[in-house]
Amino acid sequence: MSVYKHILEEIKTASHIVITSHKSPDGDSIGSSLGLFQFIKKLGKTAYICHPDPAPTFLEWLEDFGSILTMQLNSDKVKGHFEEADLIFCLDYNGPDRVGDEMQSLLENAKCKRIMIDHHLDPVDFVDIAVSDPTSSSTAQLVYELIEQSGCLKLLDEQVGMPLYLGILTDTGSFRFSSVKPRTHEVLGKLIQHGVRHHLVHEHLNDNNTASRLRLQGYAISEKLEILDEHQVAIISMTAEELKRFNYAKGDTDNLANIALSIKGIKAAVFVAEKDGKVKLSFRSKGEENPVNVLAAEHFDGGGHANASGGVSFLSIDETVQKLKSLVPSYF
Repeated sequence: MSVYKHILEEIKTASHIVITSHKSPDGDSIGSSLGLFQFIKKLGKTAYICHPDPAPTFLEWLEDFGSILTMQLNSDKVKGHFEEADLIFCLDYNGPDRVGDEMQSLLENAKCKRIMIDHHLDPVDFVDIAVSDPTSSSTAQLVYELIEQSGCLKLLDEQVGMPLYLGILTDTGSFRFSSVKPRTHEVLGKLIQHGVRHHLVHEHLNDNNTASRLRLQGYAISEKLEILDEHQVAIISMTAEELKRFNYAKGDTDNLANIALSIKGIKAAVFVAEKDGKVKLSFRSKGEENPVNVLAAEHFDGGGHANASGGVSFLSIDETVQKLKSLVPSYF
């Protein structure tokens, strides 16, 4: 039996399924969670999405977005679902520490089977069934593979497909990263064939700016952009006070690293922000010869994909930027 048919059998025999994903949710974690959620519903089973923290509001157009529970806002309900769970999905993360301390404890103490579907490198052995494919563009694409390869393509429709298309779109940088393979486009074609109105996904993502978000991004680009010409690296940094001044909302800065990377001649970009009592870093780069995940992992307690990674620092934001600048010559 293939791993995907095995997973299908586990879904069919379960009665209380919990879908989890990593902290600081993004398009792929939300898209894969909601796509799997819709698929499980079409199988006639009951599932609950339990995430560590809330998703950005610019994703709230997705069907059933409001059904996502979080440890941050709904801890009692989340704990109750973990206690009742007879199957837990671990989507878009490769180790239990990626869900935060509270949810990690629930996950590790769960008395049921755990299934991981993920595309990050170096997975930790913490589940009973694992689909780990770093060559896949996204976890959303792997959820599509589950649907097709388990023989359930007839259940694929707009409800299932829209969040999966979103996950693939966002995790490939709108199909620009080297993770995009011929199979990725085959999957996108299948999603469109089964009812996904792809233009609506693009419209929802790109045509929902707020005035405060545009002002924040304009300030970041005009006042905070630094270019290290010798190494072709761009850095944008913002303090907590600056974010507050522009009425920062979750998701408002998500594209700043990509904007900096779009500058002609730039091969890597980093956005550095003071949030939640620590400094967070978002790394982006172009080409296989300029990986940023190694830098993130070796110096900023992070990691991710070769061209898109994250990290964290507990130094001040000024000290973090200086540390970053001192490391750039060794990596670029």
